Amino acid sequence: MVNAMIKKILVLSLMLQGAAYAGTIIPKQIKVPEGYSPILTVHAKGDQIYQCSMKQGEYAWVTLAPDAKLFDEQGQLVGNHSAGPLWEYKEGSRVVGKVVKKIDMAPGKAVSWLLVEVVSHQGDGLFSDVGFINRINTQGGLSPASGCNANHLGSEKRVAYTADYIFYGK
Repeated sequence: MVNAMIKKILVLSLMLQGAAYAGTIIPKQIKVPEGYSPILTVHAKGDQIYQCSMKQGEYAWVTLAPDAKLFDEQGQLVGNHSAGPLWEYKEGSRVVGKVVKKIDMAPGKAVSWLLVEVVSHQGDGLFSDVGFINRINTQGGLSPASGCNANHLGSEKRVAYTADYIFYGK
């Protein structure tokens, strides 16, 4: 009973943080389904990792994984974002998602904005109620423009990016 009450208080207090980026309009193509509300908004700073691969007979940089730290609106580290894609909150709860839709808001300048559906949960914490995630306000993170050829096959490159992630629960 006390655990459920503490969790509700935490979610309600974090809903206020979700309003921190309320000025950003989420395009209809990546809006979450009805019935979901923001429970947390974080700022991510890190890298998109690419690997030089052979793709349909041509060399190309392929997205391997993100590697980013997640910060609250006070600039405090609250989690990590890594391969999966996986998001982990500081108290240990985790979610893995799959991209449902994307939209290029700054073609040639930044990675896409996303709608991600959560496909698995781990831990009993804030992320245990998350059903969807938006990635918005992206900067950087695009695949390298050159350097992927026979001499670099299998090599990895990190490209800096920032974004805001909004986590939604019922």
